[in-house]
Amino acid sequence: MDRLPDRYSRQIRFSGIGEEGQSRISEAHVTLVGCGALGTVHAEILARAGVGTLRIIDRDYVEESNLQRQLLFSEADAAEAMPKAQAAARRLAQVNSTVAVEPRVEDLTPASIDDLFEDTHLILDATDNFETRYLINDWAVRQSIPWVYGAAVGSYGLAMPVIPGKTACFACVYPEPPVGAQPTCETAGVIAPVTAMVASWQAALALKILAGGEPAHKLTMFDPWIGSVRQIAQPQPDSECRVCARREFRYLDGKRRAPISLCGRNAVQIHERQRPVDLAELASRLRATGTVRANEFALRLQVPPHEITVFPDGRAIIKGTTDPGVARSLYSRYVGN
Repeated sequence: MDRLPDRYSRQIRFSGIGEEGQSRISEAHVTLVGCGALGTVHAEILARAGVGTLRIIDRDYVEESNLQRQLLFSEADAAEAMPKAQAAARRLAQVNSTVAVEPRVEDLTPASIDDLFEDTHLILDATDNFETRYLINDWAVRQSIPWVYGAAVGSYGLAMPVIPGKTACFACVYPEPPVGAQPTCETAGVIAPVTAMVASWQAALALKILAGGEPAHKLTMFDPWIGSVRQIAQPQPDSECRVCARREFRYLDGKRRAPISLCGRNAVQIHERQRPVDLAELASRLRATGTVRANEFALRLQVPPHEITVFPDGRAIIKGTTDPGVARSLYSRYVGN
């Protein structure tokens, strides 16, 4: 890079980055998994920092309830039912037009992960379930790619870097997913300050890695409501870990899949029917059935008490139930087999 833009001058003057670090950042390819409360903060910070390529993976669309904490989105995005990845890309083009933003309105699965993570140098976790994080961890450890874990619910959040070969991996720290019902944003709520804190911390870890540094091997926990920040050292890599020690990638191998019920929501995702759907034709057919809104990215059908959102690849989100059987029945009735 012959000359770094003046827009990054304050970042370059920071001794932890400098011109060499900024050059590394500007050539980096970062993948965000999820574009909600955490992911929108990741995206804006990294776009403003001048990351070369930013791939945003999200399977969901913008709803009014998102606007309290998901910082890139507007009321217009919710009214249009814009896919989050597309809405984010549209906004980021106004923030920094030199960053290559790649929106991917897709589900991260063992079948899609190699394509979705192609060429990435670092992964940021903004997901809402353990199964997807185990899948990210499997791939990252196998490919020796760093990633940054983060989570938040209520007023509590935490973040941790995972650097294969140097730190404990996610499976070392959490050998198995927690048992029983866990609090979610749907059940326990969440406040925007904690999601912004967690995401900003993750972004700081990411920038340090991208600039050529190595972050502290610590798990950081936040609770701005009670006014606490706490850190503990990450454990050493587990010599018996099924992932980083025994190289058993059971989530990546498809032996374990993320559940079809969407975490923290009264909704089920149908991703079993991988086939293109003509949204214009479907909208015409369904208008006599219920209220239909459609654009090039998704179609939304309201048939109370359910709401069905169909994407061009045949995937759908059925809102108003957590029963996969009911969701499949509604999909068959309104979309087809």
